[in-house]
Amino acid sequence: MPNISVAEVKPGSKIIKDVVTPLGSVLFSKGKVILPRDIEILQAFLVQQVEIEGAPGENKPSEPAKAGTKSVSVKTGATINESLLAKSNSPLHDEYEKMLALVKQSYRSVAAAPLPIYELRSQLEALINELKDYHVLKFTPRVINDQDYNYHNAVLSALTSYKIAQWCGYPLKDWMQAAFAGLLHDIGNVKVDVSLLQKPTPLSSAELEEVRRHTTYGYQLLRNVTAINEGVRLAALQHHEKIDGSGYPLHLEGTQIHFYAKIVAVADIFHAMTLEKAYRKAQSPYKVLEQILTESFGKLDPVIVQTFIQKTTDLYNGTRIKLSDGRHGEIIFTDRSNPTRPMVQVEGKIVNLMLERELYIQEIIA
Repeated sequence: MPNISVAEVKPGSKIIKDVVTPLGSVLFSKGKVILPRDIEILQAFLVQQVEIEGAPGENKPSEPAKAGTKSVSVKTGATINESLLAKSNSPLHDEYEKMLALVKQSYRSVAAAPLPIYELRSQLEALINELKDYHVLKFTPRVINDQDYNYHNAVLSALTSYKIAQWCGYPLKDWMQAAFAGLLHDIGNVKVDVSLLQKPTPLSSAELEEVRRHTTYGYQLLRNVTAINEGVRLAALQHHEKIDGSGYPLHLEGTQIHFYAKIVAVADIFHAMTLEKAYRKAQSPYKVLEQILTESFGKLDPVIVQTFIQKTTDLYNGTRIKLSDGRHGEIIFTDRSNPTRPMVQVEGKIVNLMLERELYIQEIIA
């Protein structure tokens, strides 16, 4: 076989067979042209040999790396970067702000006036039309006022719930309804004392019980709203239920929980923890994903959680990041069996976050 040791690999060589890590994940795919940094990655993973085009034992003559190959790779990365990163002057941000303003107005008046469901649907459709520029880990609103946390959580949960419904393969007819479920899941908070929602100290048992009533308040507010289906109403009621029956308000289990509520539960937890609140700093999206993964054992739907984590962490190599110790770097390889702990290059050195557990990615840098 045309195997050569990693020490003999030269930049510009072409791999003719997938390179697999000791844990069984594909490190480099067949056809990749080796760059200087890739040799460091092979050594970091203790890969001993690779199959290279033109190596001894290969019948085909070696093809030298074409001058354009490397630049094409770089250009491709730049294109992905531009398509995934939501620019602050993007149409996505414009539609997001319109949606945020409409949600704020609707939430504030819902107790006294009918919910403007057709206006909400029209704006939600306009927002979803820009979904190609939305990446769950990367999108940041232009301005975030922590007093508007509930409204940001509603709009972001709508976008993320739509994506999850897509990713999980639910029928097309459920995607918009799942987005509505995300948009309206916490509408019951309008009937809860705002001082309790923003209280920086632990709630008393009576206060906690009142805050938890937002689920039943939400269902009651949506009960007579047309143009949404029962699943949207149930998502408002059930998004804090847990698979093992430990949730609230009805202690439902497994299949008793509507799948919109299961979707929204994941989206809500993610955005609730990664958004700034009046009494708490925003948390690292990667740490939150790890907490959500822990919750999938008996609490959240494991298929939805696994799909959500796999899709959100599917970032191209070269994505710039900031670590929890303040250093900047870039992702160079993500092991799909441990997607929240990729290998990153920082200050010219490779850091394996699987081994350095005290470190984690604090944020993705646009």
